[in-house]
Amino acid sequence: MSRVKLRITGRQYATIKRHLFPGDGCEAVAVGLCGRHNGSDEHILTLRTVVPISHADCERDPCHVKWPTGQLLPLLEEAAKRNMAIVKIHSHPTGTNQFSSTDDKSDDAIFSSVYAWTDTDDPHVSLVMVPNGDLWGRVILESGAFAPLSSVAVAGDDLLFWYPGAPAHKVPEFARRHAQLFGAGTTTRLRNLTIGIVGCSGTGSIVVELLARLGVGRLILVDPDRVEEKNLNRIINATKEDAFLGRFKVEVAARVIAQMGLGTEVQLIRDNLITPDSVKALAASDVVFGCMDGAEGRYVLNRLATFYLIPYFDVGIRLDADGEGGIAQVCGTVHALQPDGSSLLSRGVYTMDRVEAEGVMRTNRALYEKQVRQGYLRGVDEERPAVVSVNMQLASMAVNEFLARLHPYRYDKNSGFAVVRSSLIQGHTYCEPEGTPCQVLSRHVGRGDVTPLLDMPELSV
Repeated sequence: MSRVKLRITGRQYATIKRHLFPGDGCEAVAVGLCGRHNGSDEHILTLRTVVPISHADCERDPCHVKWPTGQLLPLLEEAAKRNMAIVKIHSHPTGTNQFSSTDDKSDDAIFSSVYAWTDTDDPHVSLVMVPNGDLWGRVILESGAFAPLSSVAVAGDDLLFWYPGAPAHKVPEFARRHAQLFGAGTTTRLRNLTIGIVGCSGTGSIVVELLARLGVGRLILVDPDRVEEKNLNRIINATKEDAFLGRFKVEVAARVIAQMGLGTEVQLIRDNLITPDSVKALAASDVVFGCMDGAEGRYVLNRLATFYLIPYFDVGIRLDADGEGGIAQVCGTVHALQPDGSSLLSRGVYTMDRVEAEGVMRTNRALYEKQVRQGYLRGVDEERPAVVSVNMQLASMAVNEFLARLHPYRYDKNSGFAVVRSSLIQGHTYCEPEGTPCQVLSRHVGRGDVTPLLDMPELSV
């Protein structure tokens, strides 16, 4: 059986925790409906809907909860219709960190009915929350057998990861100084993570370098472009030979990671983000970084992060100059995006007109140029200034924003740092809190695999 993982948004996690621990010391229960991602070696469940079962309708004490299953029926119908998964979540107010014999009987009865309704052999999950908010659980198989749940992840203001039953890893020597700051727990979590990076040029190559040296276990690198001489001012470790031979940017990044010898696994995608293979590969990421200049890629990556409940860090740089040394603006922005929160679109980073223009330019250059001449499309600026030292600063800010959420250490809560802007002209950094959820993307939260992928006809397999 493939490894099974469960992903939850920060808002869903808060809802579940409030309901499961009302303050009376008794068990409580909720049920949920999950999308699925069937990967090559992983089966990922993405929580789409949470239904708290009313305390008044249950028989509850500190060690038991007996609940009516009527509210489960609409979820079963939806699960059967769309091949979705059912998750049951209940509390252990006593802090017990293992399933009881009562839990075994309850799960056996409930999930045998779930399998009868859904007519699938794909897995469902039973989850437990203890008073400190930790989550752990197990997979319920069609045979009725229980299997380990590989991980539970929460993508909110803070990034939470639990790996039930995973063996403890010794901190490697190269990461010892990291562990002196973040501790062995966070260092180990970095080792367990898969992070996708879209764009491996000016900022992306630096993000790759930083994440590999931090000891991230696996990186998925996506970029269709080859190194050119004009890129050598900013792609870390790229050489004139790479430009002469036209090596792919992802290959240069992979070579550097291999030379480090720190054990980071790499998956290369020498293709555009907007392909079925890229989307399927990135869906397995625990975190994604967007290091792209354009609007179209940002829109698709934000959409992917919404469907598959992945925290998304976007880094962008703006350099305005007259080409003769006159500088009007040097600034950059790091966006930390939650799957069910505001989006780059709702934050005004780009418009759908810009997304459309870039899509036409990518797929039909002649039509794009014709429509720009005729005034139907606004042209895309393809040649802009780029300076490696500015890229380094903003790429480091993006990775540090990720670390601050993986290991919260700031005086203030992470909710106040959804947007971090740095102006080198003014010498100041500005922070903005999370906004209202994006009305365009919120209906796709946790849908997982659909046909076509991401509900985009261009991604039909």
